Amino acid sequence: MIAFCRLPDWQATENDGLRHHQVLRAGKVSMKTNSVFSTLALGLAPLVVLAAALSAQPVDNTQLKQVIVFARHGVRSAVLPNSTLNNFSVQPFPEFSSSDANLTANGATNETILGGYYRLWLTQEKLLTGNDPADAAFVYFRANGAGPLIVDTAKALWAGMLPAASVNVNFYPPQESDPLFLPVQAGVARLDERMAVAAVEGRLGGNAQSLASAYAPELALTRSVLFGYPVSETPTPATPAGKVDVTAIPIGVTAGNSTLPVDLGGLAAVNGAIDAFAFEYADGLPTSEVGWGQLSVGGISQISRLLSLLLDLEFRTPYLARVQSSNVASHVVRSMVQAATGNAMTGALGNPSSKVIVLMASNTNVTGLAGLFHLGWILPGYQADVCAPGGAAVFELRQSQSTGEYIVRASYVSQTMDQLRNRTPLTLDAPPASAPVFIPGCSVRNATFDCPLAKFVAVAKQVIDPLSVDLTN
Repeated sequence: MIAFCRLPDWQATENDGLRHHQVLRAGKVSMKTNSVFSTLALGLAPLVVLAAALSAQPVDNTQLKQVIVFARHGVRSAVLPNSTLNNFSVQPFPEFSSSDANLTANGATNETILGGYYRLWLTQEKLLTGNDPADAAFVYFRANGAGPLIVDTAKALWAGMLPAASVNVNFYPPQESDPLFLPVQAGVARLDERMAVAAVEGRLGGNAQSLASAYAPELALTRSVLFGYPVSETPTPATPAGKVDVTAIPIGVTAGNSTLPVDLGGLAAVNGAIDAFAFEYADGLPTSEVGWGQLSVGGISQISRLLSLLLDLEFRTPYLARVQSSNVASHVVRSMVQAATGNAMTGALGNPSSKVIVLMASNTNVTGLAGLFHLGWILPGYQADVCAPGGAAVFELRQSQSTGEYIVRASYVSQTMDQLRNRTPLTLDAPPASAPVFIPGCSVRNATFDCPLAKFVAVAKQVIDPLSVDLTN
């Protein structure tokens, strides 16, 4: 990772194999003094010329050199057990093919389908050859090993991407915290609880309960589904005897725990209750079991705004994004520089010849990285910035064939809710949904929002917290 605190001005050490400055120009590595990162952050005049050239290019003349896929796990069962969930509803919650928030059978199938699509795309881009055992040497998979859900998702994705190669997913054992995905628990980053609470309260004007009125339509729909009445019914029915109305629990901001950096009270409780709805639809449960027949895909999308709100406050809040996501951001940037220069670097993923890097994590991780770089997207059928099951922020390292310059191209890729539900085969002609992603402070005005690598490094230097990274590979 990029240890600013240990290596001022992103100075590379001899351990990085970078004793000299490496300038990424014309596809060559020229050697000068100072650090690779300092030089990449400079050269504004050439960058202006490159930006103008990129924005003016009607035809994509770039070649894909490396891709980093930062993905969320696949379709799973609910986090809370049905014995708890049933306290919040008048009807019992349906059963999935798995329990305890593990990957479902259909979830695994969808991941393999998605892996097959990546295989087609990366073969077309000549990053993979179709010879799986040979290609596997250039592929690096890393998963959060805190539980089987994410590791199983990574294995299912591998099975689609490299079906004839032995599965090779790197992960820490469950009893250990991977600093890439859990930097606070791993002791790499330090979260100031008082600052975390203040940072979130500051975004809410010190009045977290105001969210109850701001999101009244979503809370009303949630209550009507849980208690089984039309949302338009007036007056609103009383809470059924023996049931807990999670929508009435006060929303507040207090110190969090190892899972969430702050405790948002009623907002967290509501999200625990509605967690299963999107997965019921995506897993292909009968429509009568998707919100007990009361939720269409549109209704699920509306209710998901409550989860997006929770994730936004917990992981996109600037202070929280810097503490929780600088480590993985540092790895992503150093991995691209490593691939572009051909020189091994500490704090990077894989090795200089790694062409495909897949990081499998949760929506909290993807949301945090997006918040750190101020990235946003929207796909058909989803609310803005939703990290869908199996969806991924994709970072492509490309090289211009006319100038030799390296660029970063970001996008968000995900199967639609109906593709998940129907386990729709994916091809290059029938792909998953995708959207180009603009990188503020970096992207140029072309259709794919290309970002010169040097500018991306400079932007990363600005947003990454030097006290929340290490150089662990």
